[in-house]
Amino acid sequence: MSRGGPVLFSIERGRRIGYKPQLMEKRWHILTPAPGVVSSLKASLGGHPVMATLLANRRLESPELAQDFLNASLSQMRPPTGLKDLAPAVQRAARAVLAGEPILLFGDYDVDGATATAVLYEFLRHCGARVSYYIPHRLKEGYGLQARHIAEVAVPRGAKLLITVDCGSGSHAAVEAAASAGIDVIITDHHTVGDRLPNALAVINPKRKDCTAGLDQLAGVGVAFCLAVALRKRLRELGFWKDREEPNLKSLCDLVALGTIADMVPLLGENRILAKTGLEIIGAGRRPGVAALMEAAGIGQRPTDSEDVAFRLGPRLNAAGRVDHAGLAVELLTTDRPDNARRIAQALNRLNADRQDIERGILADIQAVIARRPELLERRTLVLAHPEWHEGVIGIVASKVMEMYYRPVVLIALRGGHGRGSARSVPGIDLFACLSACRPHLEDLGGHTQAAGLQINEARLPGFCRAFEEAVRAASGAEPTLPTLNVDCELGLGDISEDLVDQLAHLMPFGAGNPEPMFMARDVVVVSSSRVGQHHRRMTLRPASGPADRCFRAIHFHVDPLAAARDRFERMLFKLRWNHWNGSKSLQLLIEAVSPR
Repeated sequence: MSRGGPVLFSIERGRRIGYKPQLMEKRWHILTPAPGVVSSLKASLGGHPVMATLLANRRLESPELAQDFLNASLSQMRPPTGLKDLAPAVQRAARAVLAGEPILLFGDYDVDGATATAVLYEFLRHCGARVSYYIPHRLKEGYGLQARHIAEVAVPRGAKLLITVDCGSGSHAAVEAAASAGIDVIITDHHTVGDRLPNALAVINPKRKDCTAGLDQLAGVGVAFCLAVALRKRLRELGFWKDREEPNLKSLCDLVALGTIADMVPLLGENRILAKTGLEIIGAGRRPGVAALMEAAGIGQRPTDSEDVAFRLGPRLNAAGRVDHAGLAVELLTTDRPDNARRIAQALNRLNADRQDIERGILADIQAVIARRPELLERRTLVLAHPEWHEGVIGIVASKVMEMYYRPVVLIALRGGHGRGSARSVPGIDLFACLSACRPHLEDLGGHTQAAGLQINEARLPGFCRAFEEAVRAASGAEPTLPTLNVDCELGLGDISEDLVDQLAHLMPFGAGNPEPMFMARDVVVVSSSRVGQHHRRMTLRPASGPADRCFRAIHFHVDPLAAARDRFERMLFKLRWNHWNGSKSLQLLIEAVSPR
């Protein structure tokens, strides 16, 4: 296939072969922080010597930065006053609260949007405001605030103020329709914006080019939380809290943590503070909806971490908007009745199971196509479309396909000559910029550097495929982008201790921008091994040199057959964790990659 030729853009239904992870070789890159920085941190902070290296690898190169990172708390948050348009938004929202005007919250249908809606809904209810919310149906209505929502939702509800959460930065027609209906609009969002903003009363988006607040990494729920913080302060200035209890907004940080972690924004700065605080609240089990969801997800009595949110709680909340209606997620997060919470959590559990089944089917389709057309992998991009794909699930599948074949991926669900697509990119390639170069072929586009959504006419697909391939080639250079595992440092098995694992917990929560530490050990012996499921291996390991009884339990997920037969590794990449089971915990190595002796 030629570099500029058409790519496959419509496929036949694939045989259900079952999803198998693509075992792609990855490059190992050992990080090398400046020795002087590591020495300075060791002297200042003490603790296990490895910790200084980990902090330096995260560019926390002074004792002050390191201490702030390790001891992140709400007191370190910068005031949100630098957000552009925050002042007029707060003035208008305060007036609506005081006058009892009907306020409509309009949210997105993912976890970020659902939690952002819940944050403002709960806060405004505490203020005694006349507030309601609306979440569009993903399949029937599509993304974002549209002109139809003004006529069909806002006007019938008598809204005088409409506040968007996690959407709205491109809703020009809807804002004009609202103005004609006498409705003021405040936009709170964090998606990439163009040169022209909607003519709303306020557009609070830290990614605005004229916003200098330095909060551009916030998720949509983080922006909504900032509005709540500023509005509470304004109401305080007006004496509003003299006759009623002023809310402690820390209680909303569990919602902020859910949306922030699930949206995969960098867990640094304000995001780290909010996520860390929120995870502590989640672990306390104070919110009936979150407690019920944790029970449904099988999260036992142990500290809640970012992985629980990203892979257990987030997908269940997302399943509402992907397979049914995201309003169910907001209802769960805002209910104060445990029985109602359990009922909704079980419903979300079932929807998540349905989502997983649909996902497996689409993955099987794609793997079948790649098996028949391996020349597709000669390209830097994968663009695939199908009339039977579920548009609520293709975003998750696009992420998996990107990881399997390590290139930017666009999956498109076709309906009646029209396509809705989800795109995901590899690190180092700005997906939104590449898709923006293809705008002549697209009907709509929105998103971020690593994830985006689009709409396209089916007839424009061949031209879009060529343009997208050209844009990615221009962005990635002469050689294809290779998957890389960043290794923090070498750590012999003999240097592992329970104290070290305890100290690693101070780096949490892990996520984008703050990856879980990765270590490398040399010359490791497999003492015993057993298979878990079809693709996993549980082992007992020890160093080749040293005490024979110095053994460690380990688990290796998605292991290839050759690695499963090895009894010794020349090099091994791993993470260190506590394994919690039946109320007790034990040290465990999570193996990421191995090389044979």
